[in-house]
Amino acid sequence: MFVAGLDAPSPQSPIDAAPTRLPDPFTLLTARLREALLSQRKVSIWQPDKNKSFQVLLVDKDIRFPPRKIGPQDDSQHAVPHSPLSPLTPSSPLYPDGLIAPIWIRKHTTLVPSVFVLFLRLFEFPLHNLRSPLDAPDPDREKDREQEERKRDGELASYVASRKKSTNERNMKLTVVLMASRRMLDDPALDARLTFIRKQSGLDARAALFVLSPVSSSELGDFVQSLQQALYEPAVEYYTSHSKRVRRKRNRHTQAVSSYSNPLSPVGHPGTIRPLRPEGWTVRYEYKMACFAEFRGEDEVALKHYQDAYEVLAVMFGSMSILPPRTKRWAEAKVLADCINIKITKLYLYNNEHSLALSHHTTHIRKFGDLSRGWGIGEETFEYWSWVARQYRILAELLEQGTHSTLSLPSHRPVAYNTALYTSTAQNPSSSRGSTPALETDALRSLGLNPSYALQHPGFYYYMAARCTEMRRERFLIALDAEGVSNSPGFANEKKVDHLVIILELYTKSYELFKKYTPSSQGQSQARLTLWIAYRIGQTYFDSGKFDMAIRFFERIAKTYRRENWDPMLRPLLTTWYACVQQLGDVELSVRLLIEMLGHGVDESEEPETLQDDLLAVLKSTVPSSPDEPFIIDLSGSQPIFDSNVVFWTHEVKVGQPVAFQVSITAPSDVAICELPFMSLSIRFSDDTLPLVLLQHSGAEIDEPSKVTHINLGHISKTGTDVPPTLKTNLRWKQDSTLVLSGTFSSEVPTTLKIEELLLTLTEGTWNIQIPMDPCSYRHKILPTSKWLASLKPLKFINVKRENSSSMIVRHRSHNVLLSLTHHSPACIDEVYPISIEVTNADNRELEVTMDILLQPTEVDDAVNSITLDDEQSSGLIKGISFGVLMPGVSSIKTLNLFNTGGAGDRMIDISIQSRVSSRDDPKEDLSKSDMEDVSEILQTLTVPTVKALKVTYDVAYRRHLDERLGLADLRRFEEDFWDDGEAGEALVTLRLECAGPWALELQKVTLERQNNDGAKVLETSTDMFDEADFSSEYVPGDEFSGLCRISLQGGEQYIPGPGTYLVQWCRIHDDGTRGSTSTSVFPLPSLRLPTDGLVGLLQISPVARLHQALPLTLRICNNHPTRSATCTVHVEPDPSDGFVIAGLRSGRVPILLPGTEEKILWNLIPIECGYIKLPKIKVVDHRKLIINVQGIGESEVEGQAVKIVDVRLDRRRESVIAESNETEQEGGKNTRPPDPENDSEEIWGTVLVLP
Repeated sequence: MFVAGLDAPSPQSPIDAAPTRLPDPFTLLTARLREALLSQRKVSIWQPDKNKSFQVLLVDKDIRFPPRKIGPQDDSQHAVPHSPLSPLTPSSPLYPDGLIAPIWIRKHTTLVPSVFVLFLRLFEFPLHNLRSPLDAPDPDREKDREQEERKRDGELASYVASRKKSTNERNMKLTVVLMASRRMLDDPALDARLTFIRKQSGLDARAALFVLSPVSSSELGDFVQSLQQALYEPAVEYYTSHSKRVRRKRNRHTQAVSSYSNPLSPVGHPGTIRPLRPEGWTVRYEYKMACFAEFRGEDEVALKHYQDAYEVLAVMFGSMSILPPRTKRWAEAKVLADCINIKITKLYLYNNEHSLALSHHTTHIRKFGDLSRGWGIGEETFEYWSWVARQYRILAELLEQGTHSTLSLPSHRPVAYNTALYTSTAQNPSSSRGSTPALETDALRSLGLNPSYALQHPGFYYYMAARCTEMRRERFLIALDAEGVSNSPGFANEKKVDHLVIILELYTKSYELFKKYTPSSQGQSQARLTLWIAYRIGQTYFDSGKFDMAIRFFERIAKTYRRENWDPMLRPLLTTWYACVQQLGDVELSVRLLIEMLGHGVDESEEPETLQDDLLAVLKSTVPSSPDEPFIIDLSGSQPIFDSNVVFWTHEVKVGQPVAFQVSITAPSDVAICELPFMSLSIRFSDDTLPLVLLQHSGAEIDEPSKVTHINLGHISKTGTDVPPTLKTNLRWKQDSTLVLSGTFSSEVPTTLKIEELLLTLTEGTWNIQIPMDPCSYRHKILPTSKWLASLKPLKFINVKRENSSSMIVRHRSHNVLLSLTHHSPACIDEVYPISIEVTNADNRELEVTMDILLQPTEVDDAVNSITLDDEQSSGLIKGISFGVLMPGVSSIKTLNLFNTGGAGDRMIDISIQSRVSSRDDPKEDLSKSDMEDVSEILQTLTVPTVKALKVTYDVAYRRHLDERLGLADLRRFEEDFWDDGEAGEALVTLRLECAGPWALELQKVTLERQNNDGAKVLETSTDMFDEADFSSEYVPGDEFSGLCRISLQGGEQYIPGPGTYLVQWCRIHDDGTRGSTSTSVFPLPSLRLPTDGLVGLLQISPVARLHQALPLTLRICNNHPTRSATCTVHVEPDPSDGFVIAGLRSGRVPILLPGTEEKILWNLIPIECGYIKLPKIKVVDHRKLIINVQGIGESEVEGQAVKIVDVRLDRRRESVIAESNETEQEGGKNTRPPDPENDSEEIWGTVLVLP
């Protein structure tokens, strides 16, 4: 978009400027318009957004556009006019066979717009202020105003018409914006003036004329947005018409290809005009259509045209006759191919098609690389690498621009394999057909990723550009040394290029981007490639002669390489670092680096003596900064010079016992160190009490052909050493030779013995260099199998495959303590079970013995166990029981008592016996750490099976109360000691005590401890009738003891806790007849369940009668229901076969029985037969209506329910209870067997014995 009419106002001089005058509103409007329009769309490389905005250029109102076509010349060949940039125009830079010039892009981006916006000022007649509001308007003035406005509007329309003519020639949109004051907007004549201007100037009716008054910045922004939206479609139509015109030309050209004459001439023939071939015209038209589509924002259409142009251009490069190499047109076409390639790549990236973008860029480099070999500029030329580096740099800059905007780079982390999906598909293949594509996708991803399609971050491509620039520099230096190359194309320009500056710039950008895009993990400070790039930066600084900068990089990189053991990368770094140090003259750092380089070896192309000779040359020609102090070189993080190893013959020995060891030091095989003046070797042990072993160089040559030298160090101990004070040997190692040092040493204290450090001393002149070495270090971090030198002649080694063979443990001698346990198994519940523990000192030393006992928790429910020893009792652990100091051969016995309750089962006891050497000379003397650690322990687990000694069973029988119940209003009910057993009755509890264990028992005493409560009380018990002498002295397994107690029950709650506890005192009878300790078992009475009766009849009669004598029969009808009253009738149903004559009520109604009341009915029976006579049949019926549930019917009312009649002589309801020892009262009834419901519901009457 061209915008005219917004020229910046000329600055006023300070003299002319009035400080108090307000600025012109149109001047301010013009400035704001310039700022708003220029900020709409900035020119940038990466512009994926497709919003309706323009690139705005501010131009002069009278700007002239470049000519569209040049008229025909005299030559008949050019009779048709063509564009000045056409290959058919002789004055064109493309004449006669050029493809397209960069000026064509400049023409459509900066010289020719799609729309032209012209800002003009609308004439406004000066305002006349009336003297009074009542004054009438001046007709003459109004007439002058109209004439002047019409005149000025006509001049304005004429100017706009002239601009309209120039824009119509190029089919571009012209839009006029008239700037007027707010007063003019309210003028009624404004519409007529605007209509006049539009018609006179020939402006379009749509989006061609706007009026703008001075407004605020926000309103001005809205106007600019609306202006761009209104002009967007005309701009798109402008470029669309261009595309159609170019497409018509391409189609006409394609149809005329068959008749196209191609007068070929020799490539080198001078003066011959070779017109552009059809392929060239196709490239030209496709490129133009791609550019126009890109201007319209149609990226997909532009991509298609760019691809077509690229394919045809590649075909042209494949023919020497079409594009001869190293010509001007060939160079232009090569640049055009690169531009189209980056265009295609960028359009792919706009659509987030990263793989296609990278694939096309890679294909472009590969394709033109193959073509370059045919042109004679292959990999051996600097031109080729310059071109490749340029391609990678352009891609990197494009990606960097994109990442600053909207481009998101893909992540190439491995995708987790969908195991669940694969399993379900394998198990049910028929039902998982819909998930097959997902499964195939996971399978394909698991195969890996093609690097040619994996787009990286821009730092990687900066790195590739830097590497290609290095190759460019190498090829240039080769060409510079060759002869006769000064006349080659481009060589003079290449000599002006500072390659190192470019390389350093590219590596620096790559390094920064790698740090940005590579996250630091927990154990890794930087990625490998990032460090490698830093190394290349240091190498570039070295090539540039900036040695101090190179050393800074090498120092930081070497720390990481040493820590992570990257030896192949560290070796060339050290070589370059040493070269930098040589240039700077740092002697001590040179010595450090040379000694460290000895551990990494030399390259195959170098001699083994190279590093040795360099080190000796430095030592002989220089002096250290501190000659009086040793120069220590720590190689702990670097490769060692020697392979060293320590082997102990055994892993563990006792205190004072000697152990053999060997130390082997092997020289490297690829580096010569035989001339290095090692003067001493010292061995330091981990035990500070052992002396330092020092070996000095003897200087004697060893003529033995064997590469192994053995030195015996003798026995090394705390008191001294048996070896000579000055042990000497040859400390000159040949390549791959080994020095083996062997000896023995012992320790009087327990410890872990190992060799802590080997220290080599190298002396030359004033240099005293100390090199500490790890006793177990290996070059290249390869851990070999430890070997023990068995003999020298013949040479024989024994493999030591034991782990931790480089250290040895010294322990105390174990103590000889014997533990014996004596007890009589099994134990019984509630018994104090004695266990005899005997400890014997079978050692030859005095031992102080202590014991810990742990009673393990048991899985038996409700088991509460405890152990007792001496005065200590615990349910878990008893610690620190002392047996005192035991002399050799002396034993000590202690008795552990185990008390068990609850159920039967095994009890586990862990016994720990600790012994330590006792010092009887001075008991108050503090023991040393070694003496405190001289402790032995014996662990033994004892399993004690536990059984029940007694098995107790309760039989409970309930019977109803026979006495007459008190009335509801009887005052005796309200007395404090009133006991109402009329409803609940009594319970008879029978105890059956059985000897259940494997041992015979002696029952000493069985008593019932009364624990009366609100619901039950003990009336009498059979155990109160016996003394201790009445019990049997011995009960063998299976024998039983029985006891009975009678309990009175009081109503209130359904369950009543037992009102007492049986205490059984017993002792075990051993096989030898001895008695054990007295034990007491506690068995609580079971919980009692009250009989539940509603309406019941109690029949009372004497069991014996006399013939023909009256026998009273009593029937008590009791209503025990808490809420319901009863209406009963009594019926006596005599039978002729009865043996009684009945005197009394035969049939009648009983008074209404309220809840808790009873009614008594009497009969006299006269027996008329002797023997056991059945009682006459008596029936009681309750006439109250009852609602009962009938299965299948629901609730129904029942009237005339028979009442149960109980013979009190046979009134028994029984249940059995299995009691456990030491149960609580609440748990006493958990093993209750309920009464039999059938026996409780049936009416069973007894008979009467009639005597004569």
